[in-house]
Amino acid sequence: MYNNTNNNKKTFITFITGNSNKLEEVRSILKTNQYETNYSIKSLDIDLSEVQGEPEYVIQEKCKSVRLQLNGPIIVEDTSLCFNALGGLPGPYIKWFMKKIGLEGLTKLLLGYEDKTIEAKCIFAYQENKDSKIHYFTGITKGTLVEPRGNMNFGWDAVFLPEGYSETYGEMDSESKNSISHRFKALQLLKEFLNIE
Repeated sequence: MYNNTNNNKKTFITFITGNSNKLEEVRSILKTNQYETNYSIKSLDIDLSEVQGEPEYVIQEKCKSVRLQLNGPIIVEDTSLCFNALGGLPGPYIKWFMKKIGLEGLTKLLLGYEDKTIEAKCIFAYQENKDSKIHYFTGITKGTLVEPRGNMNFGWDAVFLPEGYSETYGEMDSESKNSISHRFKALQLLKEFLNIE
């Protein structure tokens, strides 16, 4: 486990994202906005080349790409939305599906299928510096694809109904979502690794 031995200084970790909503979620879940924490999360928007492959390969290549431009502690994230009826697609390509067909288009992808079950998968890669090992942390939340409900402004939240809940991510307040989401589960593992109280 990584331990920050200098208790008087904060360690700044760069989260590679241009999405302010994601940044706030990560800060909230890791509680790095609290004074007592030895870590602070800042963001940097780097245009990473989109490679094709399984989520684990995609996140590894993203991390390598960041290292060509930046040293120091980094966090890189890759999120997948996997439709069981489609063999796991769109998976890591969900961002591009959203850009092309939007929320309504996503729901239409499963019109001809009885199975509407889906999985939200988040992988965080953490690397202390360019010479250190890359550590991976994965969180999965199962759910069902539904017609859009709630906040339409944060990716596919409005169509993701978590298993065992009556509200979509888009209908939940941030505290409720951040206690069950795929991102929360992955970040909890990262939090334990970094020994953030």
